[in-house]
Amino acid sequence: MRYVKQFSIIIMISFAGELLKEFLPFSVPASIYGLALMLLALMTGIIRVEQVNDVSTFLLDVMPVMFIPASVGLMESWHVMQSILVPAAILCTVGTISVMVVSGRVTQRIIMSREKRKNQRENKKKNKKR
Repeated sequence: MRYVKQFSIIIMISFAGELLKEFLPFSVPASIYGLALMLLALMTGIIRVEQVNDVSTFLLDVMPVMFIPASVGLMESWHVMQSILVPAAILCTVGTISVMVVSGRVTQRIIMSREKRKNQRENKKKNKKR
């Protein structure tokens, strides 16, 4: 019963993402709305990690299987893809490197910002003790 409840929570969030896609005038995929809603619900405490942990772990474990249909589709359309292979490879490489660099920089800034705030709090505590 625990798994049904956890899966139901995830499905409801996904459905809310689908509704947002239908009613909002932006060209954002429903899955992105769903991820944003789940993040918001987890950050605000509306949903606790324990309430979706088991099913989300299962879904992450089976995620590679979800890429099989896309891979088969690429294999089926190889004759069409062959003519754009080099530009697609360059685009994928540049895109991947760009995402890695931006993600790394953002992560570094977040870590430095947290450390700076932590040091400021520690300094305030030390100053109060004096």
